[in-house]
Amino acid sequence: MVHSPKNQLARCADCVRCPRLRAYGAQVARDKRKAYQHETYWGRPIDGFGDPRAGLLIVGLAPAAHGAHRTGRVFTGDRSGEWLYRALHRAGFANQAASTHIEDGLELRDAFVTCTVRCAPPGNKPLPEEIQACAPHLMADIRALQAAGGARVYLVLGQIGLHGLWTHIGEGRPRPKFSHLGEVLLPDGRTLLMSYHPSQQNTFTGRLTETMFDAVFARASELLK
Repeated sequence: MVHSPKNQLARCADCVRCPRLRAYGAQVARDKRKAYQHETYWGRPIDGFGDPRAGLLIVGLAPAAHGAHRTGRVFTGDRSGEWLYRALHRAGFANQAASTHIEDGLELRDAFVTCTVRCAPPGNKPLPEEIQACAPHLMADIRALQAAGGARVYLVLGQIGLHGLWTHIGEGRPRPKFSHLGEVLLPDGRTLLMSYHPSQQNTFTGRLTETMFDAVFARASELLK
């Protein structure tokens, strides 16, 4: 049996709002990638993970089919996660650089990681109605962090992360143009930061380098101080 990871609220694991995504998730968990044939896939929607009082809220796209969808923890078990947690460790937001499975001892400090869509979408491309259906889960993360005095800096990874978050914090204002290291001061005093997503499409091509990624977290640290 696969258990929900520590520091992660089992809030959306039983969500069935998106039949297409649930059907795809069930197929992936059943047909498994050859390298993971011996593993039991989590195979369900993914909750956010991290410090429940975090000042930094990181919003990604969706679970990878053989990453978080397999391991049960956001950005865990795939190369995007390797990039993210290495950067968080270098910036002092994580106790270790590796994120391989839910019992690996990873803990986040003043950071919370979540995603716009909680199920792995085919081709990593959720439909607009699926983003909308998943919105209450992201809103729940935002409200929980704000109630604890956190979420002073929002960091979106990619345009879908920006789209998903802006739905909740934009208050009817035009969505800002996405740009790496883009920064927007919000009316409530919080700050929105932007970064390219650490997907292989960006990291393998050099569009996003570790130096560029580190600069984002350095700026987040500066704002939190």
